[in-house]
Amino acid sequence: MSTALSIEFTNDVITFNRAYLACFYTFVALFYTTRILYLKRVTHTERVFHGSVFSANWWHHKIFDVFRVWIWLTCVIRYFYPSVDQYLGLLPALSADWVILAGTALLTTGFAWAIATHFMLGRCWTSGINQQGPTRLVTSGVYGISRNPIYLGVLASQVGFFFALPSLFSLLCLAVGVITILRQTNEEERHLAQQFPDTYRQYQNAVPRWL
Repeated sequence: MSTALSIEFTNDVITFNRAYLACFYTFVALFYTTRILYLKRVTHTERVFHGSVFSANWWHHKIFDVFRVWIWLTCVIRYFYPSVDQYLGLLPALSADWVILAGTALLTTGFAWAIATHFMLGRCWTSGINQQGPTRLVTSGVYGISRNPIYLGVLASQVGFFFALPSLFSLLCLAVGVITILRQTNEEERHLAQQFPDTYRQYQNAVPRWL
């Protein structure tokens, strides 16, 4: 009886997780698209900066764009066609119910944190490096305990995705995501140091990059 209940519970977790990931990444795509369009409308300024072609900032944006679409499509397709899982390189050793549920919770918490810190920047938020800005340095709130709280949330969310869908596919997404974020963080901090040569150095000395 206990074995049958365990199998049923596992199937329920997998079914829930399959639907949740499809809905989650659809919401993420809609949120950022809507948010960018809204900020462009109310500020009459560009909000996404890809940088010059083949620059580090340009490459990071392209990599993120490709992987965001790839993750979203994969999660939506596997919801309608569960057999897709066999092509993702699932990792059975990490597929326990509690691991999947913990990963889903971390995925959600990380994204919620990223969104909360995103709103703390308000109209100062941009995606990528604006060579003409920003005009002021935000150092209060959570930015007083971490210089990159949004990226911190994104990293946590990506780790959560790996455990929510333990597979070679999500491991690849995690590796690429971590490397890209670390490289983009270096680029953005270098730019801020140029924009605020005195203030940013003081900020770097007072506040850690992550936590």
